[in-house]
Amino acid sequence: MPKAGIIYNEVKPLACRIATELQDKLTASGWEVCMTAAAGGILGYSRPDRPVCHTPIDSLVPPGFDSEMSFAVVLGGDGTVLAAFRQVAPCGIPLLTVNTGHMGFLTETFVNQLPQALEMAIAGEYEIEERAMLNVGLYRDDVLLWEALCLNEMVIHREPLTSMCHFEVAVGHHSPVDIAADGVIISTPTGSTAYSLSAGGPVVTPGVPVLQLVPICPHSLASRSLVFADTEPVTIFPASNDRLIMVVDGNGGCYVLPDDRVRVKRSRYSARFMRLQSPEFFKILREKLGWGLPHIAKPTSVELP
Repeated sequence: MPKAGIIYNEVKPLACRIATELQDKLTASGWEVCMTAAAGGILGYSRPDRPVCHTPIDSLVPPGFDSEMSFAVVLGGDGTVLAAFRQVAPCGIPLLTVNTGHMGFLTETFVNQLPQALEMAIAGEYEIEERAMLNVGLYRDDVLLWEALCLNEMVIHREPLTSMCHFEVAVGHHSPVDIAADGVIISTPTGSTAYSLSAGGPVVTPGVPVLQLVPICPHSLASRSLVFADTEPVTIFPASNDRLIMVVDGNGGCYVLPDDRVRVKRSRYSARFMRLQSPEFFKILREKLGWGLPHIAKPTSVELP
């Protein structure tokens, strides 16, 4: 019996209704269906009174989701997609992402197109696009206190965000550099169109094997975005006496104390997107962010009254 999964945003009535209808349809067609809420991929936050909030990456996999699953359907917006990949990436399950939100930058299709998309998925008429993910870990005295799987970005900043602080950042075997800024972002190519873009970082096409280091509101004109090979791990040393905050994919995070270390590296897991058509990244940039739209031509001559 073939096996499929459904991951949905449980706070959206539309996503809940479509998830139930989809489960009934697949079951009637002879599929084994496992269904779970995207909340299972929410990381949560550590607290000052509970600094250790360690949820191992592999433990987020929902019951019944495994490598035998042909695919899973995700119903929600971009946040739901990010949470879903934290849940299924360790199993290598490809996701058909269906937009029930607003922006839907990471989604493949819309709810009104789901019947046709499902037929294509069942028939195997799709491509798999793999996107790089990150392993993010917080260490204290070489003990792992917190970790997360990340598709977009890791951000570390002072509390509150408007206060500037110093970071020592070591990329691979290179000497550490000092960055004075409100915070720093380590981004994947997928995350280059998210927080990194808002902070002035470049857009990177998904297939390029690089990461980005983007200072947030840097205090020096010399502190610009840096793009480097994703084979290079990154270590961030807080260079101040203040407590910092780390956030992963805008979803959850932990406190970072002065003696802590944050280590970021490309994960051995990847996000596997089901594409019903050949991926066209520039088209998505144009439709979602307005990139590359033609300018309105100015008139060549003006007739005076």
